[in-house]
Amino acid sequence: MAAEDAPPLAVVLKGYPRLSETFIAQELKALEDRGLRFEIWSLRHPTDKTTHPVHAEIRARVRYLPEYLHAEPQRVLRGVAAALMTPGFFRALGAWLNDLARDPSLNRIRRFGQACVLAAEAGPQLRLFYAHFLHTPGSVTRYAALMRKLGWGFSAHARDIWTIPAWEKREKLAEARFGVTCTAAGLAHLQALAVAPERVALFYHGLDLSRFPAPPQSRAPRDGVGADDPVRLVSVGRLVEKKGYGVLLNALADLPAALNWRFVHIGGGPLNAALQARAEKLGLAGRIEWRGALPQGAVIAALREADIFVLPSRAAADGDRDGLPNVLMEAASQTLAIVSTRFSAIPEFIEHERGGLLVRSGDAVALSAAILRLARDPVARAAMGEAARARLAKHFGAKDGADAIAARLRAELDAAQGAQGGRRGAQPDPAAR
Repeated sequence: MAAEDAPPLAVVLKGYPRLSETFIAQELKALEDRGLRFEIWSLRHPTDKTTHPVHAEIRARVRYLPEYLHAEPQRVLRGVAAALMTPGFFRALGAWLNDLARDPSLNRIRRFGQACVLAAEAGPQLRLFYAHFLHTPGSVTRYAALMRKLGWGFSAHARDIWTIPAWEKREKLAEARFGVTCTAAGLAHLQALAVAPERVALFYHGLDLSRFPAPPQSRAPRDGVGADDPVRLVSVGRLVEKKGYGVLLNALADLPAALNWRFVHIGGGPLNAALQARAEKLGLAGRIEWRGALPQGAVIAALREADIFVLPSRAAADGDRDGLPNVLMEAASQTLAIVSTRFSAIPEFIEHERGGLLVRSGDAVALSAAILRLARDPVARAAMGEAARARLAKHFGAKDGADAIAARLRAELDAAQGAQGGRRGAQPDPAAR
């Protein structure tokens, strides 16, 4: 692609493509469908062994920044040399040095090096940066935008809101042209830190139901009594502390011995070995199938085969937490009854006793009781699954959020183009001399 043909928008991501970020892929596809042209700049190379079908439908060029500066030293040096010539380099350098004094980490150094490469290699037609996640991608984007003297915006989700210090959020919020987030809890937190809170808006990711099969017409009325047909539990999520799978194992161990159940987990993560060892110690290994990370088609197939979806989200020790997990909406798309926690943004979607059952986060006893209640009552499960899907279709479709984000990006691009035109128009005409 010639530099003059480069799109005017750069979308900065931490890693691409990622199985755990279907909401980002869904948004990118929706933006393309609405006529926006952009390049994807990823801070990391993919680690998942497969992708979702939607990734193959996204036409945008993907460019990878140096994941580790020492691995591409010549490219980094060229980037720094070129960045030195940008109009805002020294302002960006000052902002970075101020950040480095408060966060003297190798990651902070890497962010500036990646920003130099981004500022140097993004085409001359670039008018706007848009970062998914306010933490590392937001920093790289901020520094590059300062160098190029361009505007930038962000989409904030969960970990990036709750695990970075307040000073960093305040400064990014003060400089960003706009921000969006996907939960009311996240919105309230960010607006409380912002000088101009009206620049941060709430847009739910929602779900594009046209990409999902119609739900099963009916499910077998399993109640955990029969020896040959166990109640089927399923969960989808990374094996990390904030998902609460340690609590779930304790809850499963508390279920009555007479209850016939099986549990399927989909997802990878650093706690994989530890959780499997814990399940073995609790005597649960024979009832649990750990399937690892899977593409969306296999995830949907597992949801259609299940009776109950369980996700016991909680706060991690470092403050990390879920926002509104997309998997809850995917489960609802297949009229699957949901057991989750009254935590973060989950109650914004799941209505307790209507679309599912919510318990206090970290409470294994209450979680076990909720699972047992739905395991024994297939009629209640069916009613809750239908109610969850109805709420999804009425209030959490993907179209409204995608329309709003596309409109905001287009408005910022138009404003930037107008500003550039104004600056060019203010230059003296050489022919008039």
